[in-house]
Amino acid sequence: MASARKALWPAVVIPLSMILGAGLVILANHLFGGPEPETPVLMPQATDSPVAPEEPAEPPPVTARGDLSDSEETTIEIYRNASDSVVFITKLSVQMDPFRRNAMAIPAGTGSGFVWDDQGHIVTNFHVVAGGQGAHVTLHDQSVWPAQLVGTYPDKDIAVLKIDAPAEALSPLPVGSSANLQVGQHVFAIGNPFGLDQTLSTGVISGLGREIMSLSRRPIQGVIQTDAAINPGNSGGPLLDSAGRLIGMNTAIYSPSGASAGVGFAVPVAAIARAVPQLINSGQVERAGLGIRIDEGQLASRLGLRGALVIGVVPGSGAAEAGLRPTVRDRRTGRIILGDLIVAIDGEAVADVLDLYRVLDGLEVGHDARVTVTRDGSQRTVQVRLTPLQG
Repeated sequence: MASARKALWPAVVIPLSMILGAGLVILANHLFGGPEPETPVLMPQATDSPVAPEEPAEPPPVTARGDLSDSEETTIEIYRNASDSVVFITKLSVQMDPFRRNAMAIPAGTGSGFVWDDQGHIVTNFHVVAGGQGAHVTLHDQSVWPAQLVGTYPDKDIAVLKIDAPAEALSPLPVGSSANLQVGQHVFAIGNPFGLDQTLSTGVISGLGREIMSLSRRPIQGVIQTDAAINPGNSGGPLLDSAGRLIGMNTAIYSPSGASAGVGFAVPVAAIARAVPQLINSGQVERAGLGIRIDEGQLASRLGLRGALVIGVVPGSGAAEAGLRPTVRDRRTGRIILGDLIVAIDGEAVADVLDLYRVLDGLEVGHDARVTVTRDGSQRTVQVRLTPLQG
């Protein structure tokens, strides 16, 4: 009989765990033996007077949907107002169909962007569309539109696309300012990380005046650092202030793994507001230049020289009129004769090529710059009229 009892235990352990009170004792004794309880109580004892019915239990309190903090209400309102302005961008690559022998466009990457105006102009990062042969833009209503590339500004990682969507389907973002931002103020990022559209992340400005490198190997200055989660796919999406205004464009993260590590960067809206109208009007951004070719191969640093070495001078440029000297090779001896070494512009020190780009980035075409150069072991200062560089 003992073996039979052991065989029954696995079959009844689960049901037994759900039986409560006296029923548990009765069933166990019935299966395994043992005394029955002397007075099993199954119902309340009868009384001479009627039993008053129990009062129904009070239902648990229901929290009203509007019972939110002020900060939550603000975040929700910002998302509702701005989410319609954020778009999903699919970069396309044209490949040959080996079976049908015709070209077909296939997805080659995704990113984010935002509506700039009701004419259908979409702003995004240059690296989101770089290398593609086309792009599709998905609006908030899930309508998909083929996009044309209007222009790019790789030096600031900015690109402008255009779609032929009706004005009523477009919600341009209000443009704020990046001039008076403060470390610690709240910011909001909307984008499409990992292909998940219309995603909101929040944080604060962690730092200002940061510098990152663009794909063109030019420094992007005045970059906003934030701890709002910025992951792959967020690139090109807007960074907003607590009033829902555009203050930057999410462009990069700092992370060894490629995932958000609490250090994200956004191109400041000042650079966007300067570049986008020019890209819309002409497809290019006008930049101020000296009219020289610079030593990008860092010959000067290898020679232990501090400054930007002039490799060539563009004929008819401000540099040519000012008499700046290029680097040349002696035809008779083959010896390299170094050109002028730029060490300062308008009194700002130039230690290398990146310093030169930083200084020129803040100057306008037509400005007469005081350029200090080292030539033949001595310094001299010449005045150079800055001329436009296209692209």
